Amino acid sequence: MSTTYSKGSSSGTEGPSGSRAARRRHLALVAGIMISIAVADQAIKQIMLTTLTPGEPVPVIGDWFRWLLVFNSGAAFSMGQNLTGLITAIQLAFVVGALIAAPRLRVRWAAVGLALIAGGALGNLIDRLFRPPGFWFGHVVDYISVGDFAVFNLADTAINIGVAVFILTLFIADEDTLFLAKDADDEGKERA
Repeated sequence: MSTTYSKGSSSGTEGPSGSRAARRRHLALVAGIMISIAVADQAIKQIMLTTLTPGEPVPVIGDWFRWLLVFNSGAAFSMGQNLTGLITAIQLAFVVGALIAAPRLRVRWAAVGLALIAGGALGNLIDRLFRPPGFWFGHVVDYISVGDFAVFNLADTAINIGVAVFILTLFIADEDTLFLAKDADDEGKERA
């Protein structure tokens, strides 16, 4: 069964004639969102580091929502405290993998979800690489505390939203239309 997709269709897919342009657009989209989230995450972390005292909560909406500066050696929600090096490697692999996968995505919302996850991973990866106690094993700066829930940051929020967007896209999009097929030109180059 063959399905034809027109350029600019409402489904967010591209036809074969627009695949190179779609590849460039999705790579630019993923890279742009990823870098924007990482920059915003690092800027907010720096503000929190200069204005908050570690471990001292600052109420924003009573005791329900507060700023609380903590340093997390583990993954999201303080899990995996003794796996900092492994978590760093996974984050680095995901950021690189997202840039490699982006040009192959056909559905714009899948690219957005991937970009949000990669942006959050990059924001926390920067902490792991450049914050104490040292390169590759740095602790992530967390500062948002809601109720009795774990303390987290903007990068963690982007990751969770990105996962939700990507999963919803997987349910909505047809699996066969999620990724671009290789161009005939690309296949010819590979054979040569």
